[in-house]
Amino acid sequence: MKPAPFEFFAPETLQAALELKSQHGDEAKPLAGGQSLIPAMNFRLAQPAILIDLNRISELRYIRKNGSLRIGAMTVQSQAEHDGLVATHAPLLHEAIPNIAHSQIRNRGTVGGSIAHADPASELPVICIALNARMRAQSKSAERWLEARDFFAGLFATTLKPDELLVEIEFPGMPANTGYAFMELARRSGDYAMAGLAALLTLDEEGNCKDSALVYLNVGDGPVEATQAVASLKGVKPSPDAFKEAGIIASQKDMAPFGNLHASADYQRHLSAALTERALAKAFERAKQAMKA
Repeated sequence: MKPAPFEFFAPETLQAALELKSQHGDEAKPLAGGQSLIPAMNFRLAQPAILIDLNRISELRYIRKNGSLRIGAMTVQSQAEHDGLVATHAPLLHEAIPNIAHSQIRNRGTVGGSIAHADPASELPVICIALNARMRAQSKSAERWLEARDFFAGLFATTLKPDELLVEIEFPGMPANTGYAFMELARRSGDYAMAGLAALLTLDEEGNCKDSALVYLNVGDGPVEATQAVASLKGVKPSPDAFKEAGIIASQKDMAPFGNLHASADYQRHLSAALTERALAKAFERAKQAMKA
């Protein structure tokens, strides 16, 4: 297993990397942690003509709180996993990261690399949509912000332009009285999950559901938002029956899983329904605690 021939560049500044992207466009593939790209190249599923190694660009490794939480694209996942700012200001992200593969993978894999790879079985794209994150894309001459919902464009696809790199992810704070939960189920620890979701639940002053979010992984060609299930929760008193109904709606109406080697489409629906009930119950308990704080 050897990759096809390619040119290799290792720029030390973001501007130098953007210059290379400007010159070569789609022929140039950025290398972040390499945990997904290198195996794909070895199997020749990916055959970039040019590889731009971003690992020497220290300016893209940071976690900052400036109104919102901002994470540089080359920040390794293990740093975000153990960072106090992430735990405090984006607890859903903090809860999800340990589910990514194994610690050795998280020591190399980057936050931005995982998001830009847009694997439908990946945890971070789901978290980005649930938390209404924004992505900062930069080219040699300009930058733009993209809402998470506008960033992902299907199976391993994003709306990044050929001359752009993802350089930063911004996570706004959660609304008051909001609880959260992340859950997934894999056949073996560290494997890709057969199904999983990120859940948010916001309570009004009477303790009814003011708003919610349910975003699923590995049940479609990208992150799947359960809009009909969310609508069923609006204004209702949170209860096991309401959570069960939301799980049924999400699994039967909001998603169209493909099935895979480890789980049929029907089993993915079953898992999604069960995990929805559990995640909403956990988010509800945390929302009640937030109201008392």
